[in-house]
Amino acid sequence: MTRRRLVALWLLLFVRALPAQSRTDSNVRPLTILHSNDLHAHLLPNDLDLGGFARLATEVRREKASCGACLYLNAGDLVQGTPVSTFYRGLPIYEIANLLRIDVGTLGNHEFDYGWANVQQFARIAKYPVLSANVVDSKGVSITGKPYVIETVGGIRVAIIGVVLGDLLNFASAQDVGPWRVLPVVETVRKYAQELRERSDLIVVLGHIHDEQEARAILQQVPEVSVAVVGHTHTGYKEMMNVGGRVGVLVSSYGVELGRLDLQVDLSTKKLASAEWKKIPIDSKIEPAPDVARLVSQWEGKVSKLVDVPIGESKRRVDGEELRLLLERAVSEELGTDLTFFNEGNIRDVLPQGKILARHVWNIFPFENHIVIGKFKGSQLPKSVTAGRTIDPEREYTLATTDYTAANQSSPEELGAGGLMFPKIERLQRDIVIDWIKKQKVLP
Repeated sequence: MTRRRLVALWLLLFVRALPAQSRTDSNVRPLTILHSNDLHAHLLPNDLDLGGFARLATEVRREKASCGACLYLNAGDLVQGTPVSTFYRGLPIYEIANLLRIDVGTLGNHEFDYGWANVQQFARIAKYPVLSANVVDSKGVSITGKPYVIETVGGIRVAIIGVVLGDLLNFASAQDVGPWRVLPVVETVRKYAQELRERSDLIVVLGHIHDEQEARAILQQVPEVSVAVVGHTHTGYKEMMNVGGRVGVLVSSYGVELGRLDLQVDLSTKKLASAEWKKIPIDSKIEPAPDVARLVSQWEGKVSKLVDVPIGESKRRVDGEELRLLLERAVSEELGTDLTFFNEGNIRDVLPQGKILARHVWNIFPFENHIVIGKFKGSQLPKSVTAGRTIDPEREYTLATTDYTAANQSSPEELGAGGLMFPKIERLQRDIVIDWIKKQKVLP
């Protein structure tokens, strides 16, 4: 065979190979997942001028416009955290959230704060599917009617399974959950993932769940799942969780960040070819979406006269452990108790620098919790109360806490010891703190 004929034959084989190569490349397609979690009804920007539903809406719309195949997922706890949600039992928040153009959402534990009937009302108000695979009735029917959805985006069949904390009853009262059963998260995801394997190209878990016990466990134990978009922890991941090429993402709470997960999905293997993640700050550089701003303004206007009332002044911003100690001091001084105990989860916001409004205390204490008081010997008090204090084991102490904490003493995050009785019931915790701040005038 001559050299010329060899070259011609090689070129022919190369050209014939091109369609097969093109077919291989066409099996890998792009998908972008935008995501948020734990918005907690923070309709307005915070004291650092971050967040706000109207700014978040603008950024979601901008990001969606820039990607060909895009989904926006919200991982629960949309409600509970500000006066509009508290006064109106979360319903306006779902109405406003429809303007965020969420494609799929799931329930968080705080969706149950207003009772299970309201959870179903939320699902009816939402103009997007609200998923719940592991909160079911005696026949296994989801509380929202939808355990999962399959969305076809950019030629990719994306199956999304929605789950909430397997130990939901540690975070919501039995009365609020009502007749519904809460199934284990990993086992529920495994069941649906196996069912959806042949009907989808990519399986995503949208979960308001624990990081290690549930999110990581899903990625480790359910190989059909390629992506976990999660909520519940208010501090976002520093970097994308990666477990053998399967990924998990979570952003900070209160809408101060929007996550963007850019994927390359291999349709032939039903696995990720690549994944890149970034967190987009929702700050003052973003113009608020006018339609969202108008609706937010309407609802905030309904509560403003009640909560935008000056009650004092703070010399500086107070948060974290310092704020907890300040609030415990406030209750003890106002009620004349020896000790007050607040668990970390009870305190939901910061005390900003400058003028203090009643709204700020409502944001710190959005729950309708009353203070209760009991009397105990020092030897009876758990470590959660005595830490950092000198306690005489034989002396009797009056201890104030919330009715929720008193009812959940078996939880390590609460009193922990169990068996302590709090017979005296006082006012709402926020009212007590508001009255104390009015008397102090200037803090801290």
